[in-house]
Amino acid sequence: MGWKLDREKCNVCGACVGVCPRLALELNTALIHSKTLCNLCGLCEKVCPVGAIKVQK
Repeated sequence: MGWKLDREKCNVCGACVGVCPRLALELNTALIHSKTLCNLCGLCEKVCPVGAIKVQK
């Protein structure tokens, strides 16, 4: 159970940030994930164009 980001694949495009209903993702010089806000809905994984995000419930 959890949320994983492959930093080598992530191109910091921000697609995931725009779809997160809990605002658990923030874009800075890298993608920042808040474990306390995330409910593991998986929307970020679905929209990631490079497959950098994996959500396991």
